[in-house]
Amino acid sequence: MFLTLEYAKQLDKEDSLYRFREEFYIKPNSIYMDGNSLGLLSKRAERTLLESLNDWKEHGIDGWTKGKHPWFFLSEKLGEMMAPLVGASSDEVIVTGSTTVNLHQLVATFYKPEGKKSKILADELTFPSDIYALQSQLRIHGFDPVTHLIRVKSRDGRFLEEEDIIEAMTDEIALIILPTVLYRSGQILDMKRLTVEANKRGILIGFDGCHSIGAIPHSFSEWGVDFAYWCNYKHLNGGPGSVGGLYVNKKHFGTAPGLAGWFGSKKEKQFDMEHSLTPAESAGAYQIGTPHVLSLAPLLGALEIFAEAGIENIREKSLRINRFLMDLLEQVLSDMGFNIGNPQDDVSRGGHVSLEHNEAARICKALKENGIIPDFRAPNIIRLAPVALYTSYSEVWEVVQMLKKIMVEKQYEKFENEREVVA
Repeated sequence: MFLTLEYAKQLDKEDSLYRFREEFYIKPNSIYMDGNSLGLLSKRAERTLLESLNDWKEHGIDGWTKGKHPWFFLSEKLGEMMAPLVGASSDEVIVTGSTTVNLHQLVATFYKPEGKKSKILADELTFPSDIYALQSQLRIHGFDPVTHLIRVKSRDGRFLEEEDIIEAMTDEIALIILPTVLYRSGQILDMKRLTVEANKRGILIGFDGCHSIGAIPHSFSEWGVDFAYWCNYKHLNGGPGSVGGLYVNKKHFGTAPGLAGWFGSKKEKQFDMEHSLTPAESAGAYQIGTPHVLSLAPLLGALEIFAEAGIENIREKSLRINRFLMDLLEQVLSDMGFNIGNPQDDVSRGGHVSLEHNEAARICKALKENGIIPDFRAPNIIRLAPVALYTSYSEVWEVVQMLKKIMVEKQYEKFENEREVVA
């Protein structure tokens, strides 16, 4: 295969999603490869944010029930728009809280230790915030996280084996929390298989979907997943600090929220101001406080784009453009100390490429100096995320050529090989 710029331009011409690039604010003379950490602003997200600001300007407090996007029902409306992306019915999804707040809510709700069935199963490669939350919840229940938080080991420091996770599903496990996609290596776990195995053993299982929602299709309801939670600022382009999302399988509707708050009320009852909570008969029951309206609003426009593009089409391009990136890396940088640390097969790979190098931190700094925005993860990973909605094949080709130039000219040597405060 001739991986030339001309070939990349031909792929761009054939790309059915190419037109969506015009929807986003793409900085001139810059290539953004960090959409798996914070997605770019779209013009539609900007529009719906301004519309909600205008609702505030025009209606004041009446914006809760009037205006372009009435705030009182905004989380439910967004849940309905988001449900197809996770394979759920509209009443099983609510847009609320943040990743870690939602995890606290779901663990507080569904972690019910009894006798020796009192431990939580996670993994050693998961995002640290999840571990902090699980440790906190165990302490609240009077358990020592050292003994009661079981973390499945990785055999190679990159990936998890489903067999190892299943083997750890002992009769001492009360709850399982796993990532859908590992944030470093981009490995997709077999959620269906793991859910089936957990259900066989009478163990509830929940997934952190931060690195998968908006990048890959899901079928949470069909698979029987008990619950899930995620952020909306990565692949979904909801903006920094965007409100998170959660899913609760309808078989659990009626389970009292572990952390109760008035926005979990049944809508018709909320303003009765009673001291006895009447929870919503949906995932809305697991809301806690008043929604952050101005952090919800951009998602209205962002999700319009996903509905038009289609998650299956997004996944198809994501696989193809990431494969193009990996082929280029192997062809152009084969003798420069790089290693591709993500799964090679399409079934197991999420929406980014994990490029390993001993000088990763300083190479990232050199990329930024040259107008390319990557993402560094300790200790030695350059995460590169060609995003289906706004990254072109031509840009991917340019990124790899710049990496070669940086290495040949040793541009990275003028930087310290350590991360910035925010990596």
